[in-house]
Amino acid sequence: MELDERKMKILQAVIRNYMETGEPVGSRTISKYTDLNLSSATIRNEMADLEELGYILQPHTSAGRIPSDKGYRLYVDSMMQENERQVEELKEMIVKKDEKMDHLLKQVAKALAVNTNYATMITAPRAVKNKIKFLQLSRVSDSQLLAVIVTEGNNIKNSIIKITEPLDDEVMLKLNMLLNTSLNGMAVEEINLAMIASLKAKSGEYGEIIGDVIDAVAETIKEEEDLEIYTSGANNIFKYPELADNSKASDLINTFEEKQLLYQLVDESVEEESETGIKVYIGDEAPISNMKDCSIVTANYSFGDGMKGTIGIIGPKRMDYEKVVGTLKTIKVQLDALYNDDKEE
Repeated sequence: MELDERKMKILQAVIRNYMETGEPVGSRTISKYTDLNLSSATIRNEMADLEELGYILQPHTSAGRIPSDKGYRLYVDSMMQENERQVEELKEMIVKKDEKMDHLLKQVAKALAVNTNYATMITAPRAVKNKIKFLQLSRVSDSQLLAVIVTEGNNIKNSIIKITEPLDDEVMLKLNMLLNTSLNGMAVEEINLAMIASLKAKSGEYGEIIGDVIDAVAETIKEEEDLEIYTSGANNIFKYPELADNSKASDLINTFEEKQLLYQLVDESVEEESETGIKVYIGDEAPISNMKDCSIVTANYSFGDGMKGTIGIIGPKRMDYEKVVGTLKTIKVQLDALYNDDKEE
């Protein structure tokens, strides 16, 4: 006999409570663990039906109920089916090519929060150690040049450079060759003062233009590094007593709302990526002081050309690590595959 939704929720509440406490579970306790808003009398009647069907047992007269083997089996089977369904939904969501990236990532964060019952975050892909692929100076007018800057990930930015006098074709060619020969393949942090001085010296009277171009490159890459972080499930924190203390919960919620501190987590995850692509921070290992009472599991996904994003799940130290790591691996593989599929097409 297939259980109706009410009986299934009551059975799940009995099993979860018994797993937490090891004590027989009464109807009054169950009334606090379901969203059915049922009276204790109604719950007692449903529990009597579950007992008759063999899903729960009453070990002692007038005591609460405990799950039977049959009850455990139904609980485990239904839980596994639900997890598989949610993972499949995530897979389907990720392979939809018509979805905008920001909408997709918001939905992934939301689905992860529902799937795990923890707080989640995911970043948009960005270039790691963003490097210059190509520079092109072109004349706009006698007083302006257009600098076209192409960085890893094939991101293109334009910047207007003011000049005091017009430049002929020979000078333009010289400057373009000098800039590309010297800067192609370099990250902005690798461009030091000595290199800038050398470039200015080689360009002679056009040193000021070279300086302006390098400033434009630095500004362009800085703009690209403005990181989008999508979060979900912050209120799940209140489900865990060890995190629900007013001050702790408030700090954690603020961290998710303000997001500035999450940048530290993302930067460390990218810089210290493990061989498996999964990194686990427990307690004091967390790079964010507000999360010292939490565990954090992160994974990096790749969109190629140096573009990476980070997925993170934050919960109590007693989190279900096996489920969290397995879920993150699944999402990481699917996001990686999305880039590869696009590339093949």
